[in-house]
Amino acid sequence: MAGAAGHEWCVGNPKEDVVRVLALGGAGAMGRAGLRLAATLPGVTEVVVADRDFNAAHAVSEELTGLGAIVRPRRVDVTESDDLDEALRDADVVLNTVGPYYHFGPTVLQAAIRARTDYLDICDDWEPTLRMLELDALAREAGVCAIIGMGASPGVSNLLAALAARAVDRIENVYTAWPVDVADELDTTEAVGAAGEPSAAAVHWMQQISGTITVVRGGRITQEAPLRPVPLALPGGRCGTAYTVGHPEPVTFQRTLSPSGEAATLMIVTPGTAAYLDVLRTDIDKGALTNESAARDLAEPTLRRALRSAKRATTFRSHGTLPLFFAAITGAVGPERHTVLAHLIETAETAALTGDMARFTGIPLALSLSQLADRTAVRPGVHPPEAIIDPERFFTDLGAHLGLDETTHVVSIEQAPSATLAGHR
Repeated sequence: MAGAAGHEWCVGNPKEDVVRVLALGGAGAMGRAGLRLAATLPGVTEVVVADRDFNAAHAVSEELTGLGAIVRPRRVDVTESDDLDEALRDADVVLNTVGPYYHFGPTVLQAAIRARTDYLDICDDWEPTLRMLELDALAREAGVCAIIGMGASPGVSNLLAALAARAVDRIENVYTAWPVDVADELDTTEAVGAAGEPSAAAVHWMQQISGTITVVRGGRITQEAPLRPVPLALPGGRCGTAYTVGHPEPVTFQRTLSPSGEAATLMIVTPGTAAYLDVLRTDIDKGALTNESAARDLAEPTLRRALRSAKRATTFRSHGTLPLFFAAITGAVGPERHTVLAHLIETAETAALTGDMARFTGIPLALSLSQLADRTAVRPGVHPPEAIIDPERFFTDLGAHLGLDETTHVVSIEQAPSATLAGHR
């Protein structure tokens, strides 16, 4: 079943055919974590671990053999268009974990649309998110179902927001948040690789804490400087200050949830780390650092920048008792303004998941693949997670994967009138 069959699958025609998965970047940490689950999914009969490093792809294929699906390696370089097109023609769905997405996201999605191959990725850049959303009409015309940003954040964060949104009649503000160094000391060991080159993740982070980022203010998409403090008072007596960072959630929420006020992605970060990021931001913006050199500095801080950040730390407020990973919505419930908090429950299993970024990104990708494979998510077009993934089904599947009792809900949703929380800030 080649590309045209992928078209039939996406639009929901009943069929008994196989589901063949092409995993671009499958030899990387996040791709590998997702494929361990993907290879066991009902209906997934073949997984091709595709990477420009064939030896790495072969090694991952060996690890995954025997889990359920047939697994085989393939060398694919996404910068070689003919090579990419040929690989996509043999697949029903492509899992794209090749970053950075501002280089490769739109290119791979366009190739998937040409091949009529359904598409999933973990894009965490707001710029290519906007560019890929602009391909919606082409995807619909081709019958391709593309789901972008289905990792931890974005991904799980979007689905938490979707659940929280159900508790209000009209949405004012939407915030999602993820931790930097609150649960553990800031880990910079992966910022620079063995060859001395900064990691793609670290370079991405430097890009998203410098220049301008996209947020929603007054219901409209706008640009502003990152690291803006956002004080929050949430149900359960949780309060503190978090800081804005560039991410895709605001640009998709503006389309799907239609907030009348703000939408932003926040970092839960200690004042000292926030101050150091602010120093790096300042130096990137004035041209003293590139994103790459800033990533190196993140791994090995210079004395001068450390001293500068120590002076700034007193100007940054604490995260207080805010949860580590959550979505929060303020909005109208009848005549009252309410605040709704959605977060993962605190168990050893969820802590192990959120503490391992490769698993916390790869597993949601695979769980979303399962909704494509059984035709739960089948609508052609380019979609953010909250527009097409069934959040209740997703979190039920996540709890089962983590080994939680089937009566245990993995998500906690708390709600309170906003007026009762104001004094907690």
